[in-house]
Amino acid sequence: MAARKLSLILAFLLLGSCAERNPGSLPYKYWRLGFLAPDYMEVWVETADVEDIRGHQFFHVGSGTVSVHLPTDGTGNAVGWRKTWGAGRYVNGADLPRRIYVRWQSLAEPQTYRIILDIPERARQLMSERLDPPCPASEYREALALGLAPGGVVRGWVMSTCGGPIEVLRAQAEIEPKGPYEGTSQGGHRPLSKTSKAYIEQHGIPYGSW
Repeated sequence: MAARKLSLILAFLLLGSCAERNPGSLPYKYWRLGFLAPDYMEVWVETADVEDIRGHQFFHVGSGTVSVHLPTDGTGNAVGWRKTWGAGRYVNGADLPRRIYVRWQSLAEPQTYRIILDIPERARQLMSERLDPPCPASEYREALALGLAPGGVVRGWVMSTCGGPIEVLRAQAEIEPKGPYEGTSQGGHRPLSKTSKAYIEQHGIPYGSW
């Protein structure tokens, strides 16, 4: 088992270094992968893995809490989306994305979902087009934001540091049969915050609004 783990790590390191030497078709150094959720509908991303258009794979490029609005005075609204970059990171060394695998916990339900997203060609075209006029901090739409909502709803937008986001995908995830953490937590999800719990107890979960 230790030898297999070491070989996988070495293979990943070699893959990453190869990607660094060959920038491919990306018109900038790296693109950003972000995650967001509707107000109060907290999400924990267990893992996000990327395959770029050259077939290179980048594992665990995203994990943790996503961007979610949690006003303590209850003024938020879980219906719809707040269009932001989301909480995330730059995918260093990767070319434009072809597929993204995401496994996450929807803490509001709670439920664990998984999906393989085939990124449409339109998204890559938009991420490659130079903006006219350019944003103050960027000449391209270098961010891909994925919205994750209860019921396994997934939405995707490309965006830059200015201008509005452009929706590029909608998808429906499946329930992860192994449960949270691939069955290693005996069915236990991460806890929902008191703020979100109070909102859901009062307003419920607005399924069908995303």
